[in-house]
Amino acid sequence: MSFFDELKRRNVFKAAIAYAVVAWLLLQVADVVLPTFGTPEWVMQAFTVLLILGFPLVLIFAWAFELTPEGIKKEKDVVRTESVTHVNGRKLDFAIIGVLAIAVVYFVAERFFWPDDIATEPQAISSVAVLPFVPLSSGEDDGYFADGLTEEILNALTQLPELHVTARTSSFFFKGQNVPVPDIAARLNVSNLVEGSVRRDGEQVRITAQLVRASDGFQLWSATYDRMLVDVFDVQEDIAENIATALGVVLDDGARKLMRDAGIRDVEAFIAYQKGFDAFAKAHNPEYDLMEELAIANSYFDRALEAAPHLVSIRVLRAD
Repeated sequence: MSFFDELKRRNVFKAAIAYAVVAWLLLQVADVVLPTFGTPEWVMQAFTVLLILGFPLVLIFAWAFELTPEGIKKEKDVVRTESVTHVNGRKLDFAIIGVLAIAVVYFVAERFFWPDDIATEPQAISSVAVLPFVPLSSGEDDGYFADGLTEEILNALTQLPELHVTARTSSFFFKGQNVPVPDIAARLNVSNLVEGSVRRDGEQVRITAQLVRASDGFQLWSATYDRMLVDVFDVQEDIAENIATALGVVLDDGARKLMRDAGIRDVEAFIAYQKGFDAFAKAHNPEYDLMEELAIANSYFDRALEAAPHLVSIRVLRAD
């Protein structure tokens, strides 16, 4: 008997197929179930690795052992005329057919039932875009101040893995545009939008913010803050934390620290950063002089880095 025939007789091929189908089905179930319990991403990765490592073990077991009426025996200890591998092979056939039937049911359910009831649910509570806050005062730097506040809130929310936060480039595309909320949400593929306004009067500042559910325009959260300029960082932290809480994110001390550390925490510094970013964008526009705008951008980036040397994003732009 050839080696190939012996592999067939010992049901090694059938064991491999059965294990592969069962492992695949387990991965599909885990991919749906684990996120509902808030498990870290590494749990799914570890589960996948364990299933992969189990594959060669199953092949070795199928080759070296046989399941007999008296229990599991080593293949070499089983008399060939008393071998029941053909019976075990039929059982494996039925097992493979059964698991494949379950897989078919899974595909049908995923195709016709889950897209509306399950698949879209996580996005409905976890995707958000922070639109540029509108400056209501006309000071020279008020527009940059509003942009800086917007980006600080955006950066804070980005630190939370439970949230899908649209990048600055995408959300700032709608700056100054009168586009309905549902249309913006559809373009950005998010379920929630953050809007707000800023009014500065000397050292006084009024900030309004609201979290809107795009599907029906319902306000999930809103607040108005009247503060001194030096307290604006506490305001932006409070806004970010309230948005995260409204979207179902449970914040611990570690998450709050990540959100705080993501900011510049210096009014003049993040105004300088916004001015630098504006010049940086102009430098990449053919209508402006490249070297002149880059020089302006770097001068502002240098000012921002004096107050926030830890921010990698500024260093990356300056290096460019």
